[in-house]
Order: sequence, then structure tokens, then C-alpha cells
Amino acid sequence: MSDKSAPASYPVSLKIDYPEKDLNRLTSVFRIFLIIPIGMILVLISGPNWDSAKEASRFPFAVGGIVFLPTVLMLLFRWKYPRWWFDWNLNLSKFCLRVAAYFWLLTDGYPSTDEEQTVHLSMKYPEVTRDLKVGLPLVKWFLAIPHYFLLAFLFVGAVGAVIISWFAILFTGRYPRGLFDFVVGVMRWAFRVSAYAFLLVTDVYPPFSLD
Repeated sequence: MSDKSAPASYPVSLKIDYPEKDLNRLTSVFRIFLIIPIGMILVLISGPNWDSAKEASRFPFAVGGIVFLPTVLMLLFRWKYPRWWFDWNLNLSKFCLRVAAYFWLLTDGYPSTDEEQTVHLSMKYPEVTRDLKVGLPLVKWFLAIPHYFLLAFLFVGAVGAVIISWFAILFTGRYPRGLFDFVVGVMRWAFRVSAYAFLLVTDVYPPFSLD
């Protein structure tokens, strides 16, 4: 899959369309309740969380359901990334990101289970012998530790940005563009880390960047 807007230096990109029309004030006010049905569906298809419920709420795309440990073993012993595992991880990630975008008020469109909507995720299928190094899947989660610390602080900032934006939407109907770009940037940064450390689709170290 490809995305012309993706940085040429990194095989994973995330773009969310900025809403050109005023956002719905009523659905924004009650978003925390409206998301419950689709959130329950997400929980049911993703299964138990491999980390914790707290982390799942922070990074919806890193919940259980991602084929992680089997991929590690397959890469170590068979040097293969089954295409259908990749497709599952990609499509589950897309769904999770659509739910996250709706929850963070980035869109009024109720999350679809299959349509792209305003959330555009591109993730390149890895040619294992060319793009991945033997043994690296065992330590990627460890190498990404600096990102975890930075993302913890960025997440706090993103929560603050969403709260401010909630009030802005309530009174103006608009999501402040700077805050929108920041929240999307945090999601983009976090997903690149997830793609590197847990989806294992690339050995390129994630950039310390919101862009």
C-alpha cells in the first residue's frame, strides 16, 4: 500500500483529514457515550490486551488482537511474515485509529468497521530478507524505550489539547487547527513506534517527530 503524502524515509504514514465544515456540537458533547457501542465491538474483535487496560485506553491501536508473538517466532525461525497476518494487523490498526479519531473529536463520522473515512493509514508490507534483520524482533520493544517516555508526556499534552478543543467546538463548532495537528501528530508518532516495536513491519527506527 502506498500514500503519496507519506515521508519517503519512513514506510509508515498516518494522515487524518481536517474537517472543513463545522463539527456537530451535540455529538461532540456526548462523544464519550456515543463511542460505547463501537468501542465494545473493538474490544470483542481485538480480544484480551497483551499489556493492560490502561495502556489500551491510551493507545487504542496497541490493544490485544495484534499478531505479535507469533510474528516474532515466525521471523526468528522461518524468516517469514505471513501476508494475511500483516493484512489483519493493518486492518485492525485502521479500525482502532478510526475509533481513536472519533473519540478525540477529530471527526464527526461514526467509525466504520471497513471504510477508510477520514483516517488514512499506509503501512508497507516488508520484504523480510531485504527489509528486516535477523534477531532484531527480539529487542525492538527495548530499543523503543526512549519513545515510550516521550509519548507519555505527549499523551498528557494531547489530552489537554482535546479538552481545550472540546470547549472550542462547543462554542465555535471548529477544532483549532494547531491543536488538531498536534493530536494527529501524537497519534502518528505513537503508531510509528507500534509499527516498529510490535507490528514488526520495519527496522527503520521511528523518527522523534510529529510530522
